Formats: sequence, structure tokens, C-alpha cells
Amino acid sequence: YVERIQPAFFVLLANTAFSASLFTLFVVLLVLSTKESRRRVAFRLNVLAICIVLTMGVLVGFGDGKTVLNELDQPLPATFITSMAFTVFPPLLADSILLTRLLALYPLSSTDRVTLSKIFAFPLCIKCARVVVLILFINGYAEVLRAGSGNPWFRNPNLIAEWTMQIADNAYSVTLFLYNLRVRTIPGRLPARIRQIFYIAAANFVFPLIFNLVLIICSTTVQSSDTLGSLLLLINNYVTVMGVLCATVWFSRSEW
Repeated sequence: YVERIQPAFFVLLANTAFSASLFTLFVVLLVLSTKESRRRVAFRLNVLAICIVLTMGVLVGFGDGKTVLNELDQPLPATFITSMAFTVFPPLLADSILLTRLLALYPLSSTDRVTLSKIFAFPLCIKCARVVVLILFINGYAEVLRAGSGNPWFRNPNLIAEWTMQIADNAYSVTLFLYNLRVRTIPGRLPARIRQIFYIAAANFVFPLIFNLVLIICSTTVQSSDTLGSLLLLINNYVTVMGVLCATVWFSRSEW
């Protein structure tokens, strides 16, 4: 019995720890925010991303908790499908929060439409593609649940495409920030606003990049462990959203 519930217990334990950490950061964000900062789009998107991830934590905890307490009383497949949807979509929302910060470098009021189109065409197109592959993955995941067999994450082309595009999406933002850093920096002097934006981009690129590479490697090489896939998906989700949140808390009193 212990061996059968062990995978669900490990996922439940990791999910509880990360959920508690995220909730703590959420409280810190609210405490450090000002009335003006709460009106910002980035702040509202942060709150939305946190609420979605905390909802995911509740769903994952409910499903795995029932398995640990009573292996025979499994939740409905719809619970697992909803939980998986809440697991794979938040990184996309977190990357969209970073995209809104490009407006700090290219304000709508002072940037012509041609320049805006060139800058935002790639990230918008790649985000649409990510939505498509994630929907395809959820449909395939639902089919695996109905069949009652199979590993939904091993060498899944949709997941591999999503992680690859997430790397490209984040790399584009960081490259654009670095380019602006070089162009707008006076020799020997680094403007505080550009420096803050650069730190935000770096903090939200390095750790998701590492986990995305780990996910791609494990997804293509580790076939037997579905638990490992679930844990890595959870960790990647929390790390991506918490990275954006930490950067926002760090500069919560500065102009975004």
C-alpha cells in the first residue's frame, strides 16, 4: 500500500511546500504594493497568475490527497484534466507579464506602429503557438486518462514544443533588454530604470531556462517515471511564476 501511494505522496508534499512559499510571497507583494502600483497591468497580471497557481495547488492537493487517504476512492478524470490545465498554462501567463514590461522601453504614446509591430510580432505569434500546443497536449492527456494506460508526458511532442518555445520566448525578451541596455546606456553610467528591467529579465530567464532544459531531457530519456514528470512540471510552474513575483516584489516601489 505504501509503495502504491508513494508517488502521490511525493507530489503532494512538493506541492504543499511550493504553495506555502507562493502564498507567503503573495502576502509580501500586497504589503509592499502601493495604491498606484495596484493600478498597473503588471500587478494585476501577477495577482491573476498567483490565483491560478494557488488554484492549481488546491486541485493537485485534492487529487493526490484523496489517493493517499483512500487509493480506491479516486477523483473524477475531470479533476485531473483541470489540474493539468492549471499546471501547464501559468508559465505562459508569467511570460506575458514580462511582455507587458516591454512597454516601459517602447511606450505606446511615443513609439510608431511599425516599430511596435516589429517588436511584438514574434512574442505574440509564439504565444499563440504555445496556446495551440498546450490545448493539443490537454486533449491528448484526456485521452490517456480515458484509456487508463500510457505515459502522457514521455516524448510528448506538444510538451517539448511548449518548453522549446518558452525558452525562445524568454530569450527574445532578454536579448531585447540587453540591446536596449547597450543602446541607452551612457558610457560609465547605467540608468536605474534600465538596470532594474535587466535584473527582472535575467531573474525570470535563468531558472526557467534550467528547468525547461531538464524537462526536455527527462521527457526524452526517462520513460518509466510518471511521478518525475509530474514533479518537474509542478516545479517548473512554481519557479516561473515565483520568479516573476520575486522580481515584482523586489521593485514593487519602483516604476515598472
